[in-house]
Formats: sequence, structure tokens, C-alpha cells
Amino acid sequence: MTDADAVALLLVRAIVGVTMIAHGLNHWRGGGRIEGTAGWFSGLGLRHGRLQAWMSVVTEVGAGALLVAGLATPLACAAVISVMLVAGLLAHRTNGFFVFKDGYEYVLVLSVVCLALAVLGPGRFSVDNAGGIDVTGWAGGGIALGVAVAATVGLLGLFWRPQPVSS
Repeated sequence: MTDADAVALLLVRAIVGVTMIAHGLNHWRGGGRIEGTAGWFSGLGLRHGRLQAWMSVVTEVGAGALLVAGLATPLACAAVISVMLVAGLLAHRTNGFFVFKDGYEYVLVLSVVCLALAVLGPGRFSVDNAGGIDVTGWAGGGIALGVAVAATVGLLGLFWRPQPVSS
């Protein structure tokens, strides 16, 4: 791995990680605070909106911190992908592609970047590398995608109960 490769992976991890931390903190402390986030999740058809809000905060801040550090990278990527899958499926899918129309553009980009990061690995400037942890390639991508899909299916299966549409 060249120095340029290592720095590029560090930049991707840092920017996605900080973005996820900010996103999680905004769910907690931003505009509507945790109550507003809980109401939003309930409005998407998820039961126990307050629990969903806190799970979202912990997952986004935790995954972001792990990405910044380059620790447990495939699992951190899985957490981001799962959060983005839930958001994409429940909040953005019906709005089309573009984010300015509240579409799935943003969540798709973050998901694919994290999948690519899981495949490529965190790079030389990471805790994983310092600890000799090398779960990259198909294994890293498979773990990230497999855990993300399993977590998303589990969350939706346990908590998603949309209201029937009245005719």
C-alpha cells in the first residue's frame, strides 16, 4: 500500500466517521432532540420510537468513532450500511433518487462507500492495522454486507409495524 493509498483510506474513514457522529448527535441534541427523533421514527412505522431514536444515536456515534479510529472496520461499516438501509427503505425510497427531494441518494452513497471501505480495509493508519487485524477483500465486504442485511431484517421484523393505508 502506498502512502497515498493509506492517506486516502484515512480521509474516507475520517469524513464518513465524523459525518456519522454528527448525524447521531443531531438525532440526540439537534432540532427536535431525542423526542423529535422518536416521533419521526414512530411516524415511519417503527414501534418504540424512543428506543429507536436512542439505538440510532448509539449506532451512528459508535460506528462513526470506530471508523475514525479504524477499529473493527467491517463491523463499523456494517452498522453504517444497516442504518442507511433502514433510512433508505423507510424514509427515502418512495421519494426517488435525489436528496433534494428527500430521495435515497445520500444513503446510497454512504452505504456503497462503507461497503468499499470494508473491502479495501482501513489502511495503514488504523487501529486494526496496528493490531494486525486484516479482514479485507471478499471477507471484509461479506461481513459488512451480511451483518448489515441481517441487522436491518432483524430490526424491521421486530419493530416495523406501519399503519394500514385508508382508502
